[in-house]
Amino acid sequence: MFRHHDSAAELSSIKDNLTECLRAAEDKLTSVSEERDLLNSSLTQLTEEMDRLQRLSKPSPSSSESRSHGAAVVSLGLLSVFLLAGLVGLGVHHHHSARGSAAELSSIKDNLTECLRAAEDKLTSVSEERDLLNSSLTQLTEEMDRLQRLSKLNHDSAAELSSIKDNLTECLRAAEDKLTSVSEERDLLNSSLTQLTEEMDRLQRLSKPKTCPAGWKTLSSSCYFLSSRSDSWEQSREDCRDKGADLVVIDSLEEQKFLSSIIKQRTWIGLHDRVDEGSWKWIDGTPLTQAYWDSQPDNGGGDPQWGEEDCAELVDFAGGNWNDVRCSDLKPWICENLA
Repeated sequence: MFRHHDSAAELSSIKDNLTECLRAAEDKLTSVSEERDLLNSSLTQLTEEMDRLQRLSKPSPSSSESRSHGAAVVSLGLLSVFLLAGLVGLGVHHHHSARGSAAELSSIKDNLTECLRAAEDKLTSVSEERDLLNSSLTQLTEEMDRLQRLSKLNHDSAAELSSIKDNLTECLRAAEDKLTSVSEERDLLNSSLTQLTEEMDRLQRLSKPKTCPAGWKTLSSSCYFLSSRSDSWEQSREDCRDKGADLVVIDSLEEQKFLSSIIKQRTWIGLHDRVDEGSWKWIDGTPLTQAYWDSQPDNGGGDPQWGEEDCAELVDFAGGNWNDVRCSDLKPWICENLA
């Protein structure tokens, strides 16, 4: 279950996260540019090797393949420039508007959405460029095979053609490695974009007013419902779910003190070890890390009259600490939902 704290601190955290994501994206774009240059060099070597083979076997020159390779490299370069410009523009925009009001947050959301869409388009273009490069590599492989067949007809140049073949094979392998690296860089960029999307969602949530239903109490960004009747732990949780909430998860000292101040008697909370004895978890599956037990839990101390004590209650004395009891006991409960 998510928690929201003071808006100023949240916005500062968002700013830091966005800055880190943009810095990572810029580093990746720099790496992509370097990979592009290496790939361009590899393709140039391949072209030179093909020219040598063509001079040996005297085939008719083909300029369409060279143009295709050059276009692929130029397109990849332009893509890198556009993506870098989009991400830098996104960083500048966020730096100047992260402290704005709800209206400014809405503007940030729109700009982020536009930048993300542009970045996704560029990533799609990278995939298309990669496919074009793969197609060019396939044509080069076919040309290498053809020249290999021609080499069998020219015994005088057999040794030279063998050397050319080895060079082509090495260049092709290097080009394939570069393409693999480009794919990895694309995945990293996708990861960065995912982080930016999550930050945008957090901004959207912050821009919405926080209100609770009538009869619910508010703390930070959560709403709390204190029942007026008693029931078992399982039935109490069912009632919370019917209200679109769940039993409360206490994840801060502030929340612990707040809830202790509003209860009148021992009250169910969303903590249990029913699945694995001694392994206490919250109802959302989160393991217990910060606890407020009072010389507990003891699972009944081995006394049969208490049975298995697998559910937790918030007591109404001694600072509102916790105790483990039987899940079938009847107690009031506290539901929690995000505002």
